[in-house]
Parts: sequence; C-alpha cells; structure tokens
Amino acid sequence: MLTLKLAWKNIWRSRTRSLVVVASIIIGVWSVIFLMSFSLGMGDSYLQSALKNEYGHMQVHHPNYKDDQEAKFTFEEGANVGSIAGVKAYSPRVLSNGMLSTGHGARGVIIKGIDPELEDGVSGIKAFVKEGEYLETGDQRSILVSQKLTEKFKLGLRSKVVLTFQDENGDMQSSAYRVKGIYNSGNAMVDEMRVFVDKQSLAQLMFKNDSLGNRIHEMAFMLTGTDQMDTVQSQLAALFPGELVENYKQLAPDLALMETQIKTSGYIFIFIFMLALIFGIINTMLMAVLERYRELGMLQAIGMGKPRVFSMVVMETFLLSMVGVPIGYLLGYISVKSFGTNGLDLTAFSKGNEMFGMSSTVYPIMDINLFIQLGVAVAITSLVASIYPALKAIRLKPVEAIRKL
Repeated sequence: MLTLKLAWKNIWRSRTRSLVVVASIIIGVWSVIFLMSFSLGMGDSYLQSALKNEYGHMQVHHPNYKDDQEAKFTFEEGANVGSIAGVKAYSPRVLSNGMLSTGHGARGVIIKGIDPELEDGVSGIKAFVKEGEYLETGDQRSILVSQKLTEKFKLGLRSKVVLTFQDENGDMQSSAYRVKGIYNSGNAMVDEMRVFVDKQSLAQLMFKNDSLGNRIHEMAFMLTGTDQMDTVQSQLAALFPGELVENYKQLAPDLALMETQIKTSGYIFIFIFMLALIFGIINTMLMAVLERYRELGMLQAIGMGKPRVFSMVVMETFLLSMVGVPIGYLLGYISVKSFGTNGLDLTAFSKGNEMFGMSSTVYPIMDINLFIQLGVAVAITSLVASIYPALKAIRLKPVEAIRKL
C-alpha cells in the first residue's frame, strides 16, 4: 500500500508531463471507440440494406435455380413456415429475368412477383414508396418501379410499360402494366434493376400447370435474430427436403467478409493506438527515472530493495495510463450515444452511399466488447512500457547515483 501511495504521488511531481500523457490516452481511447462505433454503424447500414433489398436472413431455392435461373426450377410453397420459432417474416416470390420496355427505351430487369403484404414484412418496401400507392393482392396489371427507372425512362404514375420474359416452357411472354407506385429504397444499384408485380399475375403467365398457384422460385426469411440462424436453417431444411436452404452468409460471402474486415480493422486501430502509446509512456517514464536518478539511488542505499523499486516504477506507469481510460470511456460513450440517437449526417456523400446501398445517415453502434478490449489493451501496453524504465531504475549503482548532481 505504501508503494502504491508513493507511486501515485510520484506521477504528479511533473504535473505537465503526466497530463500530456493522460490527455493522449483520453484522446486515443475516445477516438478508437468512436471510429470503431462509426465503422460498425456503416457496416450495419450496408448489411441491413442488403438483407432487406436482396437476401433476407435466409432463402430457399430449387437446387438448380442458382446456377441456371430458368422458370421451370420451382418448388412448392410450404405451409406454416411462419410458425417456426425465430422466423419474424417470410415472403414467397416468383422471379424472372426480363425486359422492361417503355416509350423512351428498354432495359433488362429482375421481375419480382410478390405477395404485397408478406413482402413488406421482409423488405419493408411499402415504406419506400414515394409516389402513388403500394401494390395490393390481386393487382393484375399494376407495377411498382423505382425512381431511378422513372428518371431514366421518363415514367410517371399510370405510365404504361411492357414486361417481356420466358415462361417455364421457354416461350416468350409479354404483358402490359401500369405504374401504380414509385419507390426509392436508398440502394441505387438494386433499384435500377428490379420491378415488383403481384405474384399471382406473374405466375399465371409463367406457369401453365399451376392450378393451386403455389409454385415459387424463392422464399425469403427475416429472423428475430441472427443467433437463431443455424436452428431455423435446420428446421427449414427439414420442411423443404431436397431444396437448397442458405443463410445470407452463404448467399453473399462478401457480407460475411465485410463483418470480418470490420472486426479486423478494429484490432488494427487498437494495435496502432497501443504502438503510439507504448513509445509515449516509455519516453515519459524514462525521463521520470532519469530525473530521479539520485533519489532512486538514495532509496536503494537506505534499504529499499530492487523488487520494490521495480514495482514502484511499474505502478507509476500503470496508474498514469489508467487515469485517462475512464475519461476516454466517458467521452466515447457520450459521443456514440449522441450520434447513435440522432445519427451522423453524410448527405454530402449520399450519392456515393446510395451506390453501395448505405443510408445517408449513419448511426454509430456501441459494442461493450470494444470497451473491454481497449481497457485490457491499455493495461497490457502500460505494463510492457514500464519494463524498460523499471529495469533502468534497478540497474543503477547507488553510490554513483548519490554522487550524481
């Protein structure tokens, strides 16, 4: 206890120097917390956009559909899939790669035949409708198009478009639709490539032998949490024997890679912070030892053992380092909490964000593990940084140190 008190008093003997080190630790801890929380927020924005607009947490397909997206590769829509524990929403889809033709040009699109109510539970597409109305079940000749397509082809509400696609026999089918709603999901790349129609209206043209109307190409699922993904996947595999059941990490390995890269970047941030901190602490403590060269010699001369001198210098270093951590935590918590509620406006970069499917407002995400990792990193850094100054202190010769002016 006496050594601890002595160490605490020693670090404030040169108040300015100690405060500089403490300030650097505060700024370092705060910046790592905020930058990592911001990175997690951007990653989550991209992930949520990808899950809602493209993948969901899980999808079911015919085994051959992914490699050869022909209309004939379908499966029967399963009953009671919504009753599986962990399933928040599901959406059966009839899909086709087709051509959208207008009076001002044409382009290839992905035609999604959906159950409007069920689809909204998965993708939340209804909230993205900016003009007109969302689709309703039974809308035989209504279509939902994106703002990108309306701008490109000068479309408006009630504009006529023609969809051309292949049916299950490989024959070409064409059907005219009227624009009922115009949407903007915030993902420009995806929006420009897809249109929505009622599932039954598309199925009637695509399938000639589907009297029950339950043949589909895709079933997308949103779960209550990713922690239940493996369990739900096993249950769906049992419910759809012979079909391909994949989670979003299998559907889009780049999403899993992105999550790994964010974690890796966090460790790199912490490592760089530790590297900068370790040299700062060594420099400060080495100066403190050299300034007290004579004093340390006298302490050893009157009986203070080398282990105690060593531990005193280590304690000084540890205490100096840990003083700034709680303050850095507090600043990090306040800033992340504030921006996590109100968001960080990146409107100036909105065009670029849309290209990657990210929102123009980023909400930093607080991760308690980051606080723990950062605290442990600072503690380890301080202990490592204390070794050289402490060794310097115990290697001095008391007689020479006392004589030193």
